[in-house]
Amino acid sequence: MIKFIANMYDFECRLFRSVNRHFDRKFMNCFFRNITHTGGATFTISLCLLLLFITSGQLRLAAAASAAALLLSHLPVAYVKKRYPRKRPYLALLETKVPANPLEDHSFPSGHTTAIFSVIIPFLFLFPQAAVILLPLGFSVGISRMYLGLHYPSDVLAGCLLGTTAGITCYLFIQKYFGGASFFQLPL
Repeated sequence: MIKFIANMYDFECRLFRSVNRHFDRKFMNCFFRNITHTGGATFTISLCLLLLFITSGQLRLAAAASAAALLLSHLPVAYVKKRYPRKRPYLALLETKVPANPLEDHSFPSGHTTAIFSVIIPFLFLFPQAAVILLPLGFSVGISRMYLGLHYPSDVLAGCLLGTTAGITCYLFIQKYFGGASFFQLPL
């Protein structure tokens, strides 16, 4: 079992390095340093609140589900980061490339990846055709976290799964219990 875990960690480090090694490429730097912020608290919370106030009907329902999923998904993120303190790759792996002033909290799971997936999943239920834009956005945020030297692939995968689960759960709950509620039908 110990050998299996060591092999998995070695594989994960190789995968991480294969993404992070491109850090010095100008176009990729510009793209990943900007796209990563769409998974940040400022963007995701602002987007959910904005859509709650300026939309109505099914779009508002999806925004409410996204907001609920964002809140729900970050409770386990905060708990796991405190309970299982994993050092970020730039602190644990030599020669990791990282921007100035990197995050200093724990690595597992990726909060940015959790956030972006918890926000986009309810919209995918409502507008499946938006998957061509929303899924690449979510995956780009996840890859950006490795590219920037801040997360291992398993951190990103855990965030993706956690955000997706929260997004599905909240969308189905709100659709079932509040789908016909007048709050979602009337503009504010």
